[in-house]
Amino acid sequence: MAQHTAWDTHPEPLPVDSAPVPEYGTGSLADLLPTLAAGLGVPGMTAGITELTPADRNCVFLIDGLGWEQLRAHPDDAPFLTSLLDTSRGGTGRPITAGYPATTATSLASVGTGLPPGAHGLPGYTVRNPDTGALMNQLRWQPWTAPGPWQPYPTVFQLAHEAGVHAAQVSSPTFANTPLTKVALSGGEFHGRLSGEDRMDCAAEQLAGADRALVYTYYAEVDGAGHRFGVDSDTWRGRLGHVDRLVQRLAERLPPRSALYVTADHGMIDVPFDEDHRIDFDEDWELKAGVALLGGEGRARHVYAVPGAHNDVLTCWREVLGEQFWVASRDEAIAAGWFGPRIDDRVYGRIGDVVAAARDDVLLIASEREPKESAMVGNHGSMTPAEQLVPLLEVRS
Repeated sequence: MAQHTAWDTHPEPLPVDSAPVPEYGTGSLADLLPTLAAGLGVPGMTAGITELTPADRNCVFLIDGLGWEQLRAHPDDAPFLTSLLDTSRGGTGRPITAGYPATTATSLASVGTGLPPGAHGLPGYTVRNPDTGALMNQLRWQPWTAPGPWQPYPTVFQLAHEAGVHAAQVSSPTFANTPLTKVALSGGEFHGRLSGEDRMDCAAEQLAGADRALVYTYYAEVDGAGHRFGVDSDTWRGRLGHVDRLVQRLAERLPPRSALYVTADHGMIDVPFDEDHRIDFDEDWELKAGVALLGGEGRARHVYAVPGAHNDVLTCWREVLGEQFWVASRDEAIAAGWFGPRIDDRVYGRIGDVVAAARDDVLLIASEREPKESAMVGNHGSMTPAEQLVPLLEVRS
């Protein structure tokens, strides 16, 4: 927490352009599948992550919530993954970036469509639907919204399938027909498998079943343990150890001419449960003034002002939070590239009139309207290295 003397009553807010913007176009999650698809000869795809070498059979294993910094901090719990750190990003030993906000719905859409958030249109955990004026939860897809108009672009899996590449997703059967799967990861075949071991075996089989393949698989439990217990808890370490063994299982079953890429949708930080680190929007009359809707999540907020109040809300939020959050107007955040190099017209109104991204280990909770989210130990969403940097580990056969 920043300390100020009694006469220093007007500290300068964090400059908007000081936020570390994701590496859109050269090293973000949105660039991964287009890079792999370009190597497979899929028309229209560009190899943005130039450090990667093409392979005939490609598998992406996304571990929800396993950021670069968390992995590096737990070598004893993940010996196999740790042994692969130097392979990250084509052997450079460097991470890639998730994209803003660093949250699951946004990141999965970036992975599957190969587009940054400003284009695919899932720019947050909850955002305002300009057509209805209501908040839309893009992870749970509530209230239900027609998926096609919300995210109209084809996925890379669809384009690969049309180009004759075998495309497949291997995940929990729960995700087979969800709207998020439809807009972000559909195309080719979906194979539902309950256990992680069965998913690994199925992914290897899908790779071996064609000369050219693009396969995706997923593990969620690291993220769940981090949210509930924290990213240094015994439960979290146990989940990390389990997924470490899953990655090794898949790596040992890769068919010839394959490349396995292990990545994540975001990292995570633990936020202490005290008033210095958790600011409650529902109990703060200054922050609530002029706000019609509060969207996003605790470390990446979309703030929707009542008509005519957006300048006042921006001024207030900068005064109250500006030392700990990057606070920007919608147009400032767009100009700074937070959501990518372009913003589609249909997406513009989904972004908050004010956007607030946490720099410090703080959380803007809403205890009344978001009781479950406000009680989480581990959190994510912003542009700090702990949340933004994700691995791109590689195994080749």
